[in-house]
Amino acid sequence: MNWTLSFAPLAPLWIIAALGTAGLVVVALGLLSRTRGAGLRLLVLAVLVAALLNPTARREERDILPDIAAIVIDRSQSQTVGDREVRTDAAAARLAEALDKLPDLETRTVTVRSGPGTAREGTQLFSGLYGALSDVPPERFAGAILITDGQVHDVPERFAKEGYNGPVHALITGERDERDRRIVVEEAPRFGIVGEEQTIRFRVEDAGADDEQNGRAEVSVSVNGEPRETILVPVGEAAEIAVRIEHGGPTITELAAAPLEGELSTQNNTAIVETEGIRDRLRVLLVSGEPHPGERTWRNLLKADASVDLVHFTILRPPEKQDGTPIRELSLIAFPTRELFAEKLDEFDLVIFDRYQRRGVLPLVYLSNVVNYVENGGAVLVAAGPDFASPLSLYRTPLSSVMPSRPSGDIVEEPYRAAITGPGRRHPVTRDLPGSEQTPPAWGRWFRLIDVEPLSGDTLMSGPGERPLMMLSRQAQGRVAQLLSDHAWLWARGYEGGGPQAELLRRLAHWLMKEPDLEEEALIGRDMGGSLQIERRTMAETADPVTVTVPSGAEREVTLEEIEPGLWRGALPVEEVGLYRLTDGELNAVAAIGSPDPKEIADLRATADKLTPVTEETGGGVYWLADGSSPESPALPRLSKRSGDRVMAGESWLGLKANGAYRVTAVSDMPVLNGLLGLSALLLLLGLAWYREGR
Repeated sequence: MNWTLSFAPLAPLWIIAALGTAGLVVVALGLLSRTRGAGLRLLVLAVLVAALLNPTARREERDILPDIAAIVIDRSQSQTVGDREVRTDAAAARLAEALDKLPDLETRTVTVRSGPGTAREGTQLFSGLYGALSDVPPERFAGAILITDGQVHDVPERFAKEGYNGPVHALITGERDERDRRIVVEEAPRFGIVGEEQTIRFRVEDAGADDEQNGRAEVSVSVNGEPRETILVPVGEAAEIAVRIEHGGPTITELAAAPLEGELSTQNNTAIVETEGIRDRLRVLLVSGEPHPGERTWRNLLKADASVDLVHFTILRPPEKQDGTPIRELSLIAFPTRELFAEKLDEFDLVIFDRYQRRGVLPLVYLSNVVNYVENGGAVLVAAGPDFASPLSLYRTPLSSVMPSRPSGDIVEEPYRAAITGPGRRHPVTRDLPGSEQTPPAWGRWFRLIDVEPLSGDTLMSGPGERPLMMLSRQAQGRVAQLLSDHAWLWARGYEGGGPQAELLRRLAHWLMKEPDLEEEALIGRDMGGSLQIERRTMAETADPVTVTVPSGAEREVTLEEIEPGLWRGALPVEEVGLYRLTDGELNAVAAIGSPDPKEIADLRATADKLTPVTEETGGGVYWLADGSSPESPALPRLSKRSGDRVMAGESWLGLKANGAYRVTAVSDMPVLNGLLGLSALLLLLGLAWYREGR
């Protein structure tokens, strides 16, 4: 219960002031002339002025409101280093117990985490604090206690500007004078031309290390999870490596520095650079053995793609044909066989033999060059017609050593619908082709097929009697495909509704040129914003679980589910940014989650420097929990509540502000001079004044 005095003037204050001044002058004159009763006149004037001011005694019933303190616990990725998590848990438990014992105090605890979504922003500790205090009046704020390693990335320039007047204390979970090594990428290309080299510029930094340890660091370089080389680089100086972009799509380069003796963690010893491979131009050599209806289809398909440089030759008149037409009158150029098949063959991404047969145009030595071209990583597509079953078959050349099938010599001529085989439903080239979801597929019919005996590779499409129609094979470092019919052009013409000719041949060509999206055996990890999506493409009937190694070194096992034939997927929730390593025992892969250069692991050393300006501004303190006897018993300061502007931190104690805030629950007013009491007092004093003057 509290009493206060308030006023409710019965007249405007200027009138009361004027009357009081005039009366005071009269009384003063009386006092100066020592007139009898002048003192009583002063009392009369005072009572009159007080009555006009109408004083009221107010009684309030108050409920004391507890002060509010905030505990902000840092659970970011850098807090997983060493014994920090143990100290954090122990300090949080003991702190909550100690705060419960303080009078008139309410505690709010907020946990701040990091993850892929905060990779660029880092640890947002004060954002979490403001969120916890969003509905707290500033007059009830007792203070904040931050349990963190000090690596905070949203420290305000002036905490008082946020409207909170209370101490901020920091409990540092790391140890003093920690050492750490990290790799900093200074310059890296985001895109690169396939077949060309890109330069990555980086440096190795040793923070907190002795000068004698700063010499050279061993850095291992891996590309797409495959080790490439190990180099020695000077610590603190820029170094460069060249990475060749072998295919379209992402190329992930990993730089891993050898651990520094006694360093804090190896989480930031690794840097990742993701370069998107772009094909500048696709160079395709198309050799048509003779004019036929499907020839124009191949040409139109390849010329429709602006990124394709097509070199096309059609053999209109073989050497044995003599019709008397002079060479100079043929509207053709000479077939530059030596230039194409001896000098510039390796410059082509794909070589297509379209109904080609041995007629002496290409000497066998040039076809041997094609074999070498395949074995060294080249791609060949054989679009076969009746010529492939004849004695002049391309199979009866050195190319037979890389062919996935042998012609039997028979030609099947009957109407049929191309079908997807079992392996074809799992292979990316033919999986989910438009129209293949029906049985039989909703495609137009073909009328010819070259009968062959499979030797290697996979049969993805079949014709009548389940005979192979399209076969794919890997040969050494290169790839070979066979399309065993020359009627694909019927789909392009829309015969009986046509079919996905353009899509099929596009996929086929890109598989031959090793596009990652069409690899039948692949393990891929993708950042899906808060989770790691794992995709496994395989020709097998089952897919083994994938073991994922997170940036901190822990391992997680993910079971995959079949989405469609040949395609398996799984997901892993992620809280850490950095490089994730995937393996199923057969294939290995890496995935970059979050920013390539995340703030959270840029510097893992514990520090008080970032929070000291805030603690000094607010009167708080900084305390190192590692000064305790063990991680389970951190050096927690003593807590107390203090009022006023006194110092809120000491060497072994920290204070919280006692604001004394309250809520008024009831109010009652009592006039000090009610009408009768004021009139009685005034008349009594006037009577005394007259009596005094009359004596």
